[in-house]
Amino acid sequence: MTTFPQTIHFTGLNTPVRTETSIRNLPVIGTLPPEISGAFYRAVPDPAHAPMHDDDIVLSGDGMISRFRFENGHVDYDIRYVETERYKLERQARRALFGRYRNPFTDDASVAGKDRTVANTTPVWHAGRLFMTKEDGLAYEIDPETLNTIGSFDFYGALKSETFTAHPRVDPATGEMFFFGYEAGGLGSRDIAYGIADKTGKLVSEQWFEAPYCASVHDFAITEHYAIFPIFPTTTDLARMQAGGAHWAHQQDLESWVGIMPRYGKVEQMRWFKGPVGVSAFHIVNAFDDELGTHLDLCLTDTNAFAFMREAGGIHRQPWDIQGALTRWTFNLADAADTFEQRPIGPPGDLPRLRDADQGRPYRFAFYCSMNPQGGPPLPGGPVGAAFNALIRLEPGNGRVEMMGLPPEMAVSEPVHVESAQDGHDGWLLAVVDRRTADEAFESELWVIDAGNIAAGAVARVPVPVRMRAQVHGAWVSDAQLAAQAS
Repeated sequence: MTTFPQTIHFTGLNTPVRTETSIRNLPVIGTLPPEISGAFYRAVPDPAHAPMHDDDIVLSGDGMISRFRFENGHVDYDIRYVETERYKLERQARRALFGRYRNPFTDDASVAGKDRTVANTTPVWHAGRLFMTKEDGLAYEIDPETLNTIGSFDFYGALKSETFTAHPRVDPATGEMFFFGYEAGGLGSRDIAYGIADKTGKLVSEQWFEAPYCASVHDFAITEHYAIFPIFPTTTDLARMQAGGAHWAHQQDLESWVGIMPRYGKVEQMRWFKGPVGVSAFHIVNAFDDELGTHLDLCLTDTNAFAFMREAGGIHRQPWDIQGALTRWTFNLADAADTFEQRPIGPPGDLPRLRDADQGRPYRFAFYCSMNPQGGPPLPGGPVGAAFNALIRLEPGNGRVEMMGLPPEMAVSEPVHVESAQDGHDGWLLAVVDRRTADEAFESELWVIDAGNIAAGAVARVPVPVRMRAQVHGAWVSDAQLAAQAS
């Protein structure tokens, strides 16, 4: 195939751009808060070549590392491909060599046994290193200044898992990174590897356990005392893949599970709790312990939000028919029962963010993307095919909800949070906002939003004079963190 399919995965906001560029001194409309100084890194899937199959999806796009650099009141923009083994092999061949999403049985024979990951999901900062991650392989280390790819990272040979999550958790007090890899023992395996890297980046623990079934485990959580592994019924089947079929298919009649273990304990201490049938959650807001138990706050839906995963399981529902809410699951670990309490705590949505300082602890507020009913039909694009057009601020302690709704023909990507140096100020959010200007024409801006007053909209806007692809996740790295890395 030499042209891109005219499907939702390659049109609208998902139209391939395939351009590496650097732009200095972007224009600024409004006033940039001077305390915003550092780098906003973004993971952007963008296929460098037309796919081998016309049913390919956004999540197969080659990873690009994008950066907005804030320095002395100026904003620069850079974007580069992550030079994975897959990217380099296809670049040399000048065509796609890897087949359907996460199915090596559909690849060109010349790349058998090669690294398939595209490292396109989440930029991760830990111990002075920047990584680009995707859960089907190991992370790739990126030079945070040049954005050049350093290479695949396995903790200098210490990590035995074949995979590394796109959602590790960094403890704000200890500096440790807690992470996992599923299908750790190979394609279709039930193995999950649970790892801990200390504040210097050294791997200090790796333990393996088996999940109840081989599932898509996109996210997990830590508290100050526990590690929490939610398992949802989007499952794989090796025979299906060998026949050229989908890696994932959602099973609506299968129960979910939650595994909880002491975060510094042994996997033999894992307790399994039986969850609702057929539900799904890709992203977790946070988890924490208090006198009422251990709480897990997650973006829960009554089926899988991705159409290609639903339909592979024979589930044909329109996106607007899917029900969900930001939901709290509470576990009483002093009780021997395998059940837990659940209650909704906020409107439906996804792509949640909170202050880094609140990771694994009680938190006062968090943010996530949602749909504004007054914003008209969502723009086509993004990983699920429809972009969000509202940003929510939720205060779980008192139930207060505030919304930044966008006008029709606009969309907002996942924000990152920037701490404020001002006492009593909730900090700032950075988020890319897209606007459709014609049928297949879009303009993008980076918005700076007061985290304590999101309904007011942007306090500053930074227009980007090039076409942009929709991001997946992002990370904020302060000047102090960058300076420590450089030294």
